[in-house]
Amino acid sequence: MSTETVAVQLGHRSYDIQIGKGAVRNLDTGQRRTLIVSNTTVAPLYLDHALAQCAGAESIVLPDGEQYKTLHTAQSVLDHLADNGYHRDSVLVALGGGVIGDITGFAAALYHRGIDFIQVPTTLLAMVDSSVGGKTGVNHAAGKNLIGAFHQPIAVHADLDTLASLADREYRAGLAEVVKYGLLGNAEFLGWLENNAAALAARDADALAHTVAQCCRDKAAIVAADEREAGQRALLNLGHTFGHAIEAHQGYGAWLHGEAVAAGMMLAARMSARLGLLDNADLQRIAKLYEALGLPADPPPIPPARFAELMGRDKKVLAGQLRLVLLRKLGDAFITSDFDPEALDATLRDAA
Repeated sequence: MSTETVAVQLGHRSYDIQIGKGAVRNLDTGQRRTLIVSNTTVAPLYLDHALAQCAGAESIVLPDGEQYKTLHTAQSVLDHLADNGYHRDSVLVALGGGVIGDITGFAAALYHRGIDFIQVPTTLLAMVDSSVGGKTGVNHAAGKNLIGAFHQPIAVHADLDTLASLADREYRAGLAEVVKYGLLGNAEFLGWLENNAAALAARDADALAHTVAQCCRDKAAIVAADEREAGQRALLNLGHTFGHAIEAHQGYGAWLHGEAVAAGMMLAARMSARLGLLDNADLQRIAKLYEALGLPADPPPIPPARFAELMGRDKKVLAGQLRLVLLRKLGDAFITSDFDPEALDATLRDAA
């Protein structure tokens, strides 16, 4: 299978996403001092290979799990860089899933006020979403990703071979972010997902290659148009305001990010239907696709007042108003703070 390249066009900060089996073999940091950041799950599988690609590189291995996406963990990376005399021309490599990518990018954004980093995502969720676009950060007890920075990578290497070792639950969680691109703005891709759900659920190589490349193209276009989320990039948060509240209530790591986003997107769809934008047939289409892909359609039981409180802490709250991403129709999302609050209250009550 050949490697496909998707360009993220951001002027002097532009970079390429390389997608394919064995894409990590193209990883090369030249003569620059390199620190590869990985975790206890990924490192035994792929760290030696990555070290071999970057002559003289060193590594640091972090604990695995969303519960470790904290300032304390980011501090350990910064301490390693400072204690070992890394300079501004050094480069970090994030070898792992979304947590490793976010922590590594955040440390790169802070160290010497910004050094280069490369994303080597090893989960489906990271390949199609978090490794692209330069959002970096860590969680806080008050909310997910509350502490962070925009800091673009200089390259992304999405090696589809690494997905073979991904646990089924992690793989299915990544499919939620895949569905997101169809629901928010690509109805044709949504139809393709419906027709190819069985192949995708079975990790068919051709279906995966097409999926990752399409998601990266869609995200690259959105990021190029709105790098710092001043407008349309917020569409990528479809389901996330609901989903982040689920993660915070359950405790980070109890529900995987993709699982929470899947349930959150369904809540957004149900609220859209309550507002008269979608019909029952639309909801059934989403539910059928979720069933085929093994995604949760319902959140855990959360008291509606608590759910609303956690949503109110979301980063997308502006001037005290909660903004939600809703659906005009399948494949057409929009951002709004002008919605009937009773529709939200009723949606949360029904989900409790």
